[in-house]
Amino acid sequence: MSAVAGRAVAAAEVGHEVDLDLSGAWLVDPGSGREGPADIVVRDGRIETITWLDATDASGIDDIGVVVTPGFIDLHAHLREPGNEAAETIASGLAAAAHGGFTTVCAMPNSTPPIDRAAMVDAARAAAAASGSPVRLFQVGAVTAGRAGEQLAVLGELADAGVVGFSDDGSPVQRAELFRNALAYAGMLGLPVIDHPEDLTQTSGAEANDGLVATVLGLRGWPASAEAGAVARDLEILAEVAREVPVARLHLTHLSTAASIDLVRRAKAAGLPVTCDVTPHHLALTDEWLAGARRWAWEALDDAGLPRDPWRDGVLEADPYDSALRVNPPLRSAVDAGACLVGLLDGTVDAIATDHAPHTQVDKDVEFGAARPGIAGIETALGLILQAVDAGLLPLARAIEALTRGPARVLGTAAPLTGLVEGEPADLVIFDRGARWTVVPDALRTRGWGSPLLGRSLPGPVLLTVAGGRLAYEASEPA
Repeated sequence: MSAVAGRAVAAAEVGHEVDLDLSGAWLVDPGSGREGPADIVVRDGRIETITWLDATDASGIDDIGVVVTPGFIDLHAHLREPGNEAAETIASGLAAAAHGGFTTVCAMPNSTPPIDRAAMVDAARAAAAASGSPVRLFQVGAVTAGRAGEQLAVLGELADAGVVGFSDDGSPVQRAELFRNALAYAGMLGLPVIDHPEDLTQTSGAEANDGLVATVLGLRGWPASAEAGAVARDLEILAEVAREVPVARLHLTHLSTAASIDLVRRAKAAGLPVTCDVTPHHLALTDEWLAGARRWAWEALDDAGLPRDPWRDGVLEADPYDSALRVNPPLRSAVDAGACLVGLLDGTVDAIATDHAPHTQVDKDVEFGAARPGIAGIETALGLILQAVDAGLLPLARAIEALTRGPARVLGTAAPLTGLVEGEPADLVIFDRGARWTVVPDALRTRGWGSPLLGRSLPGPVLLTVAGGRLAYEASEPA
């Protein structure tokens, strides 16, 4: 028996069923569309009762205290097994996910070798089971054999093995006819194609977002048109395929530019079957971090909605060229980050996905342009999102929806339950909105090296994560 902010929790160890008595917490339940103070009781891993409180019973309870929501779903994570277990294993990745409040993780297939055969899916599932973590591992299969972009992988075999979509993430599917066939075939299998939109002819050798920061730092520019052009191509092909195969579905992952968001907005208005996600780091960070700024994206816009000059503002508090900030797509301008946030608010953006991409120190602690792109961000995702909530830019309920029901809609029938329902196994996360935690290596479960957020204080430490009624993570001390 331990305490979660003064509430009773009983669980033997990770993987065991949980008993929970939580009084006077703030519940956010996208499944019912309800938010407010409530009591919740879990017995033997199942939600026994949820009692919503009226105004008189809920005096002093608000969303700044202990918050309970359904477990988060990450549509996009790299767990590096097989092939690069020094950076992450399935076991360490699932432990990191639980620490971040995620109870379902979709693993991308760009391992070594890639997940392009049923046997590889089975091996990943076996590794997840052997980890002892109750966090669900959903595997994404490769679109093309070996992710080489030359011929389709055995999509039917992968679907039978239980993949939840197809992607060559890390690389776009460049050949239009191959992409067209993938959309049609995957659609008939009831699964989405998840594309990494990038025009490689514009990004060869690119290091940072094409703009003032890259120019001043002498980094090779990565134009926004490289993403938007690829998005436009994908949508044009989707429109052609959907006329013949109405069940075709496209999901565009880690969008980062205003132009891309607007293209998806117009495609949705036209009725195209497209969804998309953005990452926490593209919402909260900008390219000025590469110069040494450490303010949030919304703080980097002036009253006219234009990017501020970090040199003039005197906000360069860290050393430039931090290789931990090299990501694909690159961190963009404050205008692009703001457009991603607007897309999240108006429903153009369906989900927040972490693009958790851990690397070893050997791969990251090098010259900026030589560093492998990626941030190990599954444990800091909630904190970055809550920064936007605390700034008054994102309602808490919408943030939680984008971490739960939004990803579930993308997954379709494979998705877990995304509500707090009496009689069902508890799948939930409890975090403390009134507390903060400091990102230090010892606090992280990932093997990935060098988060750009090390040393920073973030809101909303996770106190408890329960997946399918079983304990996935519990803070060692109450926050």
